[in-house]
Amino acid sequence: MRQVEQVVDCKADNILEDIKNSAKPLILRGFASHWPLVKAGLEGAQQAAQYLLKFYNGRPVSGCLAPPEAKGRIYYNDALTGFNFNASHVPLAVVMEKLLQHVGDTQAPGMYVASTDAEQWFPDLIRENFADLQHENAIANVWIGNKTRIAAHYDFPQNIAVSAVGRRRFTLFPPEQISNLYVGPLEFAPGGQAISMVDMAQPDFAKHPRFKEALDAAFIAELEPGDALLLPSMWWHHVEALDDFNVLVTHWWRNSPAYMGKPDHALSAALLALRGLPEAQKQAWKAIFDHYIFSDSAASVDHIPEHVRAQLSVPLSEEKALQLRADLLNKLKQ
Repeated sequence: MRQVEQVVDCKADNILEDIKNSAKPLILRGFASHWPLVKAGLEGAQQAAQYLLKFYNGRPVSGCLAPPEAKGRIYYNDALTGFNFNASHVPLAVVMEKLLQHVGDTQAPGMYVASTDAEQWFPDLIRENFADLQHENAIANVWIGNKTRIAAHYDFPQNIAVSAVGRRRFTLFPPEQISNLYVGPLEFAPGGQAISMVDMAQPDFAKHPRFKEALDAAFIAELEPGDALLLPSMWWHHVEALDDFNVLVTHWWRNSPAYMGKPDHALSAALLALRGLPEAQKQAWKAIFDHYIFSDSAASVDHIPEHVRAQLSVPLSEEKALQLRADLLNKLKQ
């Protein structure tokens, strides 16, 4: 696996545009080394926990507890009928107490609090631990746990992920490696997003032979406290927390207007309408999608006068987008 390129002159309060818009992953060394949260974590797990609890407003968090034999892997159960962890809504203080009890315990259960909106659960945290992404309307989320392993998955938003407390290892796969990652069910996954079913710690190449190709194309990023990873949209990433107490702060934003909708909705519609067609018809629709969607969008409509392009306008205005959305909703009801 190749190492992700490093950038050493990018700080949380001064993020260059070419960093924000990067189509390749970048390690941002020392990005948040000045954050109070990072400094508290360097003093110890107890200090980091106390610092976070100072901002916590008391709303229950969604916590996962996996047995020690899971070795930190947040995954399905053996029958794929459920998951290998118990999930519950609990006060963060309860989670923190349990995490601190197991610091140094080699047989600790896996503990994981995923994707907790900082603005809703930790008011003022992101004002003391600031990343200059207001123009992008980035959503900051806090992730807390011990030595857990999150299966490879992708997210649509662009992301700057800060390893605020503890160390993290990201294994990254370009989007085109999807066929080599053995992706599980779309609508039934531990975190709600489809995941690779390959165990990164012990890959079974007899069961998943194409995963060797994915590894050949993979990148690895090792983050120390205060480092960040620019994670481009749609890149698959396996995330491993390497310490007994760790906190990750992610910043998600999209490079297109929110009124354009979510691309996974288009995938759902395609699964419904296209996937079961005869092969010849699927190839015909592939040509249509290539023409209107995946080729040079502007060139595909150059021959049409601009005032009659309507849904084919590039870019699509908010007014046209809302009209298209309403038309689509009506058609889905038929």
